[in-house]
Amino acid sequence: MPFLRRRKGKSPNSEPAPIDDDSETEKEHEPGQKQTARRRRNPNPNRWSCFANCCWLIGVICSIWWFLLFLLNAMPASFPQYVTEAITGPLSDPPGVKLRKEGLTAKHPVVFVPGIVTGGLELWEGHNCADGLFRKRLWGGTFGELYKRPLCWVEHMSLDNETGLDPSGIRVRPVSGLVAADYFAPGYFVWAVLIANLARIGYEEKTMYMASYDWRLSFQNTEVRDQTLSRIKSNIELMVATNGGNKVVVLPHSMGVLYFLHFMKWVEAPAPMGGGGGSDWCAKHIKAVMNIGGPFLGVPKAVAGLFSIEARDIAVARAFAPGVLDKDVFGLQTLQHMMRMTRTWDSTMSMLPKGGDTIWGGLDWSPEGNCHCNAKKGKNNDTNNAGPYGVNYGRIISFGKDVAETHSSKIERIDFRDAVKGNLLANATQCDVWTEYHEIGVGGVKAVSDYKIYTAGSILDLLHFVAPKLMARGDAHFSYGIADNLDDPKYEHYKYWSNPLETRLPNAPDMEIYSMYGVGIPTERAYVYKLTPTAECYIPFQIDTSAEGGSDNPCLKDGVYSSDGDETVPVLSAGFMCAKGWRGKTRFNPSGIRTYLREYDHAPPANLLEGRGTQSGAHVDIMGNFALIEDVLRVAAGATGEELGGDKVHSDIFKWSERINLDL
Repeated sequence: MPFLRRRKGKSPNSEPAPIDDDSETEKEHEPGQKQTARRRRNPNPNRWSCFANCCWLIGVICSIWWFLLFLLNAMPASFPQYVTEAITGPLSDPPGVKLRKEGLTAKHPVVFVPGIVTGGLELWEGHNCADGLFRKRLWGGTFGELYKRPLCWVEHMSLDNETGLDPSGIRVRPVSGLVAADYFAPGYFVWAVLIANLARIGYEEKTMYMASYDWRLSFQNTEVRDQTLSRIKSNIELMVATNGGNKVVVLPHSMGVLYFLHFMKWVEAPAPMGGGGGSDWCAKHIKAVMNIGGPFLGVPKAVAGLFSIEARDIAVARAFAPGVLDKDVFGLQTLQHMMRMTRTWDSTMSMLPKGGDTIWGGLDWSPEGNCHCNAKKGKNNDTNNAGPYGVNYGRIISFGKDVAETHSSKIERIDFRDAVKGNLLANATQCDVWTEYHEIGVGGVKAVSDYKIYTAGSILDLLHFVAPKLMARGDAHFSYGIADNLDDPKYEHYKYWSNPLETRLPNAPDMEIYSMYGVGIPTERAYVYKLTPTAECYIPFQIDTSAEGGSDNPCLKDGVYSSDGDETVPVLSAGFMCAKGWRGKTRFNPSGIRTYLREYDHAPPANLLEGRGTQSGAHVDIMGNFALIEDVLRVAAGATGEELGGDKVHSDIFKWSERINLDL
């Protein structure tokens, strides 16, 4: 007999419930509210809640992660290389392995001098917000504290805006040892690949030294606060003494090139301003200085960084997501905080363009002249662009694309230097952070834009106008001109030592100087600017990313004019001194130190398995360039520049250098 089930009715005389087979049919005829109530009282046991779904998804992801981690640790060490070679073909030996097979061994001790940004900084004393961070990295590594407590991080990474030294109650110091700059962040190498290849021919920590320093400070202040220059001097002397008298090979990178140029003058200058090593110290202790990506004459990118805390990538991000960086990220005005912090870093002023209009060009000319923006060659050895294109790189800042392209005689300009500052920007009291732009006011902002064009000669006046505190410190530590008479006693001051146009190389005729840098990458050279609305608490100047050259002028893209270089340093800055300024016996190189140009034509990685590539010419990635590493290893093992093959040039640096009318 089929099982019968009673259902509740409205009266005790209600009929028995139908059999189960018909129950669903009857449910379909129930009123909507009763059916809903029934579903609430009898939830489907097979239905998953949102919480259960999330837990299941997290469990699956964790299981897959641990399984992949197990496979990674269980697989043979050679398996990744086997997979890579199966896809791309046999890999060439790293330079260290190749040269060890040739019989090369360690000979000259090696000194690394990192550049701006790439060296780690750690906390030794801080405010309450930095509890638990003693000797933890504030710069480099994972940057974890930047995300956890951004305002505290900005406070501790900033220097005193008056002295350029530590703020009260804060001590941030450079990390020591090779780990200071082997990796900038996990997986992102700086010196690590070069160190590993040096180790393959016999180098170890006692024959390698990382000359780490606080790259935020002016060069002379690294000695005042930390005695860094004295430590470099002592370590080099020790390495020479304990390695059979073999002189050191010095490898500076980026801003480290300028820092070591300062060091070579400091070490020979008499105390107390200098190190007291005597006029022959460099001749006794240095075999070669192999400068990598050196901004000898500065970089236009530094101008944009100080003027509007931008470069092309930041400008594009601002255009893509208006207001995100300018106005509010987690309650912070990001760019304003970054501007306030970086304008306390005096070292940034060392990379402003040097030599004025003589080097960088004027209103209607530039050394590069008509330039192919893409240096790569096609299959028929024709440039990919139809150029050359008429590009006036001498106008480093132009307010408007039409201003950048019009002859100077047709442009009406109003001098900003005597403009009256005042009339604060609207809503300034609502800003999270006060910048010097609030002090120049609406009138000052308009005066800057009315001047319309800024060359290397007027950039300094511009920065004095918009950032007087920054430039007051900069004037005390750096110079940007060309010396008329190097015998003038004023050039004995340390502010001139990092400017190759206002100082002499050491009296060391047996020493060699190399300029090693990448070419074939569009590199920022000049900018088109516009005003931002004064009704908001914005930085009032912004790169105009809508300015495009199109097919008529592909050198202009996203408001930035590009020339040949390594993505950061134009060829003109990296190569001029070794191509002309120091070549042979000149007033800047009276002892005739031999100079060599070694350019590395950029080739991006063919696929993701190559990582950042072994033929890259990019400013940092070049540190993993096999050709550059091989050159370094050969010199460290005893080779000379002539044995390397002398100059290796792909760009037009010699042609451009001849267009610069400089008395040598």
